[in-house]
Amino acid sequence: MATRRPPESESTERNAPSVEADFQAAPAEMVAEILDGELHLSPRPARPHTNVASNIGGLLLAPFKFGRGGPGGWVILYEPELHLGPRPDKLVPDLAGWRRERMPDALGGDESPAHYDLAPDWVCEVLSERTRRTDKGPKMRIYAREGVRHLWLVDPLAQTLDVFRLEGRHWLLVDSFAGEERVRAEPFEAIELELALLWSR
Repeated sequence: MATRRPPESESTERNAPSVEADFQAAPAEMVAEILDGELHLSPRPARPHTNVASNIGGLLLAPFKFGRGGPGGWVILYEPELHLGPRPDKLVPDLAGWRRERMPDALGGDESPAHYDLAPDWVCEVLSERTRRTDKGPKMRIYAREGVRHLWLVDPLAQTLDVFRLEGRHWLLVDSFAGEERVRAEPFEAIELELALLWSR
């Protein structure tokens, strides 16, 4: 099956060598990203962030990756490093998912790079005070530019889930859920999710 190509960015500008060098030299305890040619360093996620990201993965993997109690058909990864666009922008979403027909071999071979340069079909960003501005600003713009179709923004402290769909080049807020609702959130609306489980400890 033909792979859907993301829209081409108009810019052909590359990241500055000094930015790439600083990205490679980032301390292991920091999350390094290059957004619009600028290096962003943030601490590893705090416990509420890590807990909610793990819970989301736990709820989605069985039905959507393994086909247990759901339709399967997805590759879902924790914190993959994405290289997107010509610069490239280097992003680390909390979770990302590809429809399996677009990524039939998620592991690749021994010579495969550690990063992924195929834009996901879905990304999930768990918001924190340290990352909220970049998650809702440059990262959303880059995901839209590269044709990511679905985006979740999850706030573990406010206990909210905002579901976005890409319409043209702009994000449309499709649903906003909160608290302990039972919801069907695209692109995983095939099963009902108990939001209470997202916030559980």
